[in-house]
Amino acid sequence: MAGAGAEQRLGTPQLPDDSKVPELARAFAAAGGRALVVGGWVRDQLLARADMDTDIDLEVQGLSPQRLEEVLGRFGRVHRVGRAFPIHLVEGLAVDVCLPRTGDPGPDGSPTGFDPALDFTEAARGRDLRVNAMAWDPLTDELLDPHGGRDDLQAGVLRATDALRFGNDPVRGLRTARLSAVLEMEPDAALADLCAATDLSAVAPERVLTEIRKLLLEAARPSRGFAFLRRTGLLRFLPELAALIDVPQDPQWHPEGDVWVHTLLCLDRAAGLRVGDGDRDLLLMLGVLCHDLGKASTTERREDRILSRGHDAAGVALSESLLAKMRAPNALVRGVTALVRHHLAPASFARASRRQPGAGARGYRRLLRKLRAGGVDADLLWRVARADHLGRTTEDAARDVFAAGDAFLARAQELEADVRTFEPVVTGRYLLKRGVEAGPALGEMLDRCRAVQDETGSTDPAEIFAGARARPADEPEDDSV
Repeated sequence: MAGAGAEQRLGTPQLPDDSKVPELARAFAAAGGRALVVGGWVRDQLLARADMDTDIDLEVQGLSPQRLEEVLGRFGRVHRVGRAFPIHLVEGLAVDVCLPRTGDPGPDGSPTGFDPALDFTEAARGRDLRVNAMAWDPLTDELLDPHGGRDDLQAGVLRATDALRFGNDPVRGLRTARLSAVLEMEPDAALADLCAATDLSAVAPERVLTEIRKLLLEAARPSRGFAFLRRTGLLRFLPELAALIDVPQDPQWHPEGDVWVHTLLCLDRAAGLRVGDGDRDLLLMLGVLCHDLGKASTTERREDRILSRGHDAAGVALSESLLAKMRAPNALVRGVTALVRHHLAPASFARASRRQPGAGARGYRRLLRKLRAGGVDADLLWRVARADHLGRTTEDAARDVFAAGDAFLARAQELEADVRTFEPVVTGRYLLKRGVEAGPALGEMLDRCRAVQDETGSTDPAEIFAGARARPADEPEDDSV
């Protein structure tokens, strides 16, 4: 994608061969209306972005709501979503149908009314950016561009459609950050000022999560979006992230700069590790976004060193705080915090030295169970750790090498395929039958049996029980051994 100042050739809108949009448009025309494809689909078609999966939105002029629903009803069951400004959905059709918008959005950013007689030029003034204020007539192939969106696409610049209306929906500051990264276009100075004046605290948390999710999953370089949030001061609404700015790091391991700089480099590395599964990719990207949040509170200088011991554990509560503000689902929070808590393991488990021999089977199996409890696995943890390792300006990063992590993944996946990693061989019933008393002694012996199974990989309960009885009761449980 070309940036600001770099002209590019634009494509033309093209519907899939099996699209029902032309048929819908003809039906609306026969009823006395006009259907226009509006919004992001038009923009992405002009940019020839085949990678975008933008929904098709139809804006219908000249028909009453009752007549609109009557025509739609011929194509299937109609559902209305929204009160002040309804969106009409038809079962089996991947198209959202609405009437021209009018009036200022309400507190949640939703439009407050509609006017079937409103022409497109006026209706489009309520849209956020000029590149989103275009329409295409699927029957005549006419592009309607009353506000200069096509010129902005060619120039690689984002501009507000109407400065007086831009701030009506405060989420637009965050959306501009997202689109600047996804489209790789530069917001102009006036738009940056408008974004800086928006108040994200007035935005419904779910809408914030939606924009962050799209930024993390759709942008080749998510760092652009987060850099824009910092530039406009909007990062203050995400204080857990803002706290990373100017937090120093040891230049031996992090010559790239502070924790904020490192995090942005990691995000761009992680974008190249996405696999195309939205749920897994969101866990990956949020895990990378949050992996060093704990450094803000644990970093300290000791003589000529900069240390952040315990930042992995400290980052758990901060990750929970950040995600709670966006009302992220509990399963997502569990997965992200598991990745944050253990993001150092891939490098440390496989790295062997005289002082630290690396992890054995016991450590791997215990870690894998903790990951499973969080709904993640070794592959996701490796991807987070790889992005962390390569999101620097070190020699390894330049060579794209993460040898310790690759060794970790090979061993972890070998053990993940072994049912003994997750299913205990010795049960409480087995121990009770062999004279172990119920209560704390039973729980302690179960833990010792689990440790022996983890170390040996044995499937013989008698052998495991014998080993547990011979094992010192106070031997420490350590993930790294």
